[in-house]
Amino acid sequence: MSEDQTVTIEVDGREIQAKAGQMLIDATDAAGINIPRFCYHKKLSVSANCRMCLVEVAKVPKPLPACATPVAEGMKVQTRSPLAIAAQKGTMEFLLINHPLDCPVCDQGGECELQDVALGYGDDVSRFVEGKRVVMDKEIGPLISTDLTRCIHCTRCVRFGAEIAGVRELGATGRGEHMTIGTYIEKSVDSELSGNMIDVCPVGSLTSKPFRFRARAWELIQRDAIAPHDAVGSNLHLHVRRNEVMRVHPKENDAVNECWISDRDRFSYTALNSAERLDTPLVKTRGEWKESGWHEALTRVASGLKEAGSDLGVLASPGCTVEELHLARKLANGLGSERIETRLRQGDFRTAAGAWLGQSVTDLERCSAALLIGSNVRKEQPIFGHRLRKAALEGCDVSFINPLELEMN
Repeated sequence: MSEDQTVTIEVDGREIQAKAGQMLIDATDAAGINIPRFCYHKKLSVSANCRMCLVEVAKVPKPLPACATPVAEGMKVQTRSPLAIAAQKGTMEFLLINHPLDCPVCDQGGECELQDVALGYGDDVSRFVEGKRVVMDKEIGPLISTDLTRCIHCTRCVRFGAEIAGVRELGATGRGEHMTIGTYIEKSVDSELSGNMIDVCPVGSLTSKPFRFRARAWELIQRDAIAPHDAVGSNLHLHVRRNEVMRVHPKENDAVNECWISDRDRFSYTALNSAERLDTPLVKTRGEWKESGWHEALTRVASGLKEAGSDLGVLASPGCTVEELHLARKLANGLGSERIETRLRQGDFRTAAGAWLGQSVTDLERCSAALLIGSNVRKEQPIFGHRLRKAALEGCDVSFINPLELEMN
């Protein structure tokens, strides 16, 4: 049967349409039917190791994981039958056996998938009386904080590194309750997309180190934004408390950045309120820079601009917002000057036309050949690098003309 064909299945007594070969959990998600899960992520491969999505399928003697069970014509599924509920609650009980249950001091509190699922499928009393396991935390760099005792071995972070970032930086060693997640040979996590491991982690095992212990999820107000650091235009959610940006998360947009953002976009907010940031005007007096008030500084600026008049030349960063560039142009025109330039790093001015790929961002992963000239795409546009990597895995020939050899995975 072709994957373009549809089949009819019955879930909890309701008939729904699904693509042939589609996994059951994808079909139920599309139909608005919730099945609990931990290891499953729509952008990652199926591992089926958490067993939280067990459901009852007619004529099958035992519950099946919805994330690894393809749909078939006439399939009848029960997600809330006594057998399915018993399987899901049993899985939840095993997952909580070794969990530290330290929600009051966990940064994931309030947005934790384990909390949400435990509310519906966990018991109020644990039958486990033996000693819980404890896993030593690992130092994996300045961006991600680890608390590996909370880990439930979903392996989302491991699969993200191998499949999305293209760098297998985290891995699992050991078996059973002795299994631990960590880096090989005690190294740091250095991928340009590493911060997304924080998002895919369903518990508080991997959290943001700059944000650690600074605020609770329910204290934050969410604002939409666009990443200013490269030409990709990744969609962002700014989480704000008392007019201060506390953290940055990706806003899902499959046409641009999917559900990922680069570390540059995620962690650069720390510079907004950094102690190293200049927030007081400096005025040069007798060859020395000295702090002054805003009135004095702006008065000197206004005086200098008036003296320049029509001879004024304005150099504006192309990284400025459209509103900032408009105001700069308005100021220059008001002083009688037409000299304003934003192409600060451009060497050829024979055309005023802007650069364009000639295709959408999503088309990058479907191209058959790509030539990158003087580009370190993994560092400069990590989201483009991710798209090109997906194309390369499908057979795209990616070639480089660079003055130095770059590591491309």
